[in-house]
Amino acid sequence: MRDDEWSRQRAEAVRVQGERLAARQDAEHTRAEAMLRDFVAAADAAGLAAEDLQVQGYGGRGTARTGLKGWYLRVDRTAGVSTDGDFYVLTAPIGLLDRVRGVRPEARRPPLTLGAGGKDGESMPLADVLDRLLPGWRTH
Repeated sequence: MRDDEWSRQRAEAVRVQGERLAARQDAEHTRAEAMLRDFVAAADAAGLAAEDLQVQGYGGRGTARTGLKGWYLRVDRTAGVSTDGDFYVLTAPIGLLDRVRGVRPEARRPPLTLGAGGKDGESMPLADVLDRLLPGWRTH
């Protein structure tokens, strides 16, 4: 097999593997989005009070208002779900003006596991996180 043919086959294999990974990640995000929508509906039906979500500065350097209402998904308040079912990472570089004016974080596609790839004990399945917030939410 010639080097250029081998290189072409490897490049094709990498492309196919990348497409498979992207499809798997998209399917996981889609499942997590559906889970958050179901949770928000159950939380609303159960009367679970939403709170004002805030963004924390990197390294714990202050907080800023977001104008969003919802629930914190992590005890350290670094992730949340809005009452619209959107997922937010609630850490950012914030300055003095951000603390005064507030910030508007961008919604992100939610993961099925919060903190995946982090330190031991920092990752937790999204379903378990939602169960902690509203036990039995799947049956509401």
